[in-house]
Amino acid sequence: MTILVTGATGNVGRNVVEQLSSRGADVRALVRDPAKASFPAGVNVVHGDLLDVDSLRGAMSGVSTLFLLNGVVADEFTQALIALNVAREAGIERIVYLSVIHSDVYVNVPHFAGKFGVERMIEQQGLNATILRPAYFMDNEITIKDVVTGYGIYPMPIGDKGLAMVDARDVGEIAAIELIRREQSATPLPLTRINLVGPDTLIGASAAAIWSDVLGRTIAFPGYDTAAFEQSLRRFMPSWMAFDMRLMAERFLTDGMLPDSGDVDRLTTLLGRPLRSYRDYVAQIAG
Repeated sequence: MTILVTGATGNVGRNVVEQLSSRGADVRALVRDPAKASFPAGVNVVHGDLLDVDSLRGAMSGVSTLFLLNGVVADEFTQALIALNVAREAGIERIVYLSVIHSDVYVNVPHFAGKFGVERMIEQQGLNATILRPAYFMDNEITIKDVVTGYGIYPMPIGDKGLAMVDARDVGEIAAIELIRREQSATPLPLTRINLVGPDTLIGASAAAIWSDVLGRTIAFPGYDTAAFEQSLRRFMPSWMAFDMRLMAERFLTDGMLPDSGDVDRLTTLLGRPLRSYRDYVAQIAG
């Protein structure tokens, strides 16, 4: 009984592989570049691509359970639909899909809308899956650390509605728990959705205040300029992706990413421990 993990060299995927391996699972990791694959002993690395149907068929041969993670790329939606169709062709009846929280609300944001389309396929085709819906990743803060420490500002326009930021390590561990739960079930389990959130709901001012406490100096929150945010992102990502991120930030301002009642308790019970906090994460990356 083999669990296939896609996106295995990314931040979440690597955590999923490590968590599965530590639990004694038979893990197969699908990677584009095996030279970048550094996994625990016993993990079977296979070379492939989510748009290469032949490599997908080979990777899914003999697989009982699939973890499907697609990166934010222009053809993300196509990748996911092809992978799920190949999985169905291969007879895989145990799936965990990494979507995003409020995919059905952020309908104008390309990578959210694409994930919601994938959720609709899973539901309409009767696939047996856990749909994990993570909120904003704390790990994104690594990309702004130099701005915070160098310029004394918290630059993410996350607004005043609140984001329940989640640590990718918690996402990876919960995904592994769900994969093993499905893998070990005598029969395929029905569709379920789980919001993945952190223990705190943060606004721009509160995130800046935590950075201030950790660094021992004042960090300002300059505000809500999503146009400037887009222009800043265009320095190191394609224009379509920067615009996608701007659209997401605008929904932060209007809708936030708030947990549902009971989400934090449900995740705490699943993990058997408290969720990792934003303050602890900031202290870790601030060094």
